Amino acid sequence: MQLGEIAEIKTGLVLTRKKAKLESETKATYQLISLHNIHEDGMFNNKPFEDFRSNSVLDRKYFTEKGDILFRLTYPHTAVYIKEEYEGLLVPSSFGIIKIFSNLFHPQYIAWFLNRNYVKYLLKREQRGSVITSTNKNILKQLEIKGISLEKQRKIVQLLQLHQKEKQLYEKLMQEKNRMFNHITKIIIESQGD
Repeated sequence: MQLGEIAEIKTGLVLTRKKAKLESETKATYQLISLHNIHEDGMFNNKPFEDFRSNSVLDRKYFTEKGDILFRLTYPHTAVYIKEEYEGLLVPSSFGIIKIFSNLFHPQYIAWFLNRNYVKYLLKREQRGSVITSTNKNILKQLEIKGISLEKQRKIVQLLQLHQKEKQLYEKLMQEKNRMFNHITKIIIESQGD
């Protein structure tokens, strides 16, 4: 089954058309997702979202909703499942927005599927452009999706969530260990005796 048969795929907003050039032109300010907010493995990082000052009130179709999948259209292609805490973020045209409408597929399973190395390889083969290569929504629509039972999809999603949580905890542990190392070495250097 092709992705276009189970999902609506559209692209984010071309920001240059709506960016307020002067402070007085600003009609609304939105939090904007950018490429630096997302890890290559499909998770949000802790970097703050940029503020985007718009010269008009923007259509809701350009904002994230719970259950959406954001897909980075340039290499390295990365799919991110939108949880409730990431609703309402403005999506630029560097991302595709995938809304699964088939009840035979779990959106988090599709995000995981799109992040597989094999899929990234297929997309890299189909990229367009000479300097910055990219994938378009028509290529995404034609991607063959491996259909498995919802029960198996749920198992993969549960395993994925556990894996992501472990990675976050490991990263936090490494940050703490780095702080501890820096603190101890500072104490050693500043101590009076040899």
